[in-house]
Amino acid sequence: MRLTVASSPHIRGNFRTNRIMLDVVIALLPALAVGIWQFGFRALLCVLVSAASAVAAEWLYCVIAKKRNTVVDCSAIVTGVLLAMTLPVTVPFWQIIIGSVFAILVVKILSGGLGQNVFNPALAGRALMMLLFPAAMTRFATDVDAVSHATPLHQMVMPAIPDTSLLSMFIGNIPGCIGEVSALALLAGGAYLVYKKVISLRIPLSYLGSAAVLTLVFAKAGNPVEWMLYNLFGGGIMLGAFFMATDYASSPVTKKGQILYGIGCGVLTVFFRNNGLYPEGVTYAVLLMNACAWTIDRYTAPRRFGTKKGGTV
Repeated sequence: MRLTVASSPHIRGNFRTNRIMLDVVIALLPALAVGIWQFGFRALLCVLVSAASAVAAEWLYCVIAKKRNTVVDCSAIVTGVLLAMTLPVTVPFWQIIIGSVFAILVVKILSGGLGQNVFNPALAGRALMMLLFPAAMTRFATDVDAVSHATPLHQMVMPAIPDTSLLSMFIGNIPGCIGEVSALALLAGGAYLVYKKVISLRIPLSYLGSAAVLTLVFAKAGNPVEWMLYNLFGGGIMLGAFFMATDYASSPVTKKGQILYGIGCGVLTVFFRNNGLYPEGVTYAVLLMNACAWTIDRYTAPRRFGTKKGGTV
């Protein structure tokens, strides 16, 4: 009998990178459908341009650097789709291409590739676009041909309760970014990811829970519960909680660490919304907590059996 000796693990699961990435894309389809319904066919074109740019950038790098083709893991597609979902539908295509290529080449590949990136590539791409093209990134419309409108979050800066109903915000009949307008669609997508065991609820619940508590306690207008719901249904907090903050490479792996990380995202989001130049705070909240993920993991790692605190035997 011939024995094959190999290092652990010897039991392999059914999880594959491309399967996980496909599940993320499937989970985003309800939010994308609402975006197309709300903003028109250009919303789909924005997503296609962003995804195609991300895939092309990664493929060209692999060809030029003579590396193994990593496009097949579908992570570039997810990065492109997620980036587009955080953008207003009126953003020019060439700006989308810049953000998408930056997310892949600089944030992902220069960090070592998939699983080595410190920051979420899609959010880092959006942060660059906010820096380079602030006017285009803050021009929102109810459809692609309409004039610009203030989003509910912009109205809350005054501070004031938006004139949009909570039901409209929950369904998605409001101006905003392509994939962020419908809390219902994003909750459905998040539920799918939890059902498929792609993500756990630790980060989303601690993120949304901490944001809910802070906006309830420090309500700035109207009924505190109403103010809290407008904060949770508005902007990118749902997309951030279920799809951005849960990125495997840039979030903690320990259970305690994930809870602390989610709470940090929620606290920073509320802080930036209440004190920042722009009414949205999800992008920079998650990116800052990405930078803390390694430290959080270090101090929340469980003690190994047979060792004392600090790792000594």
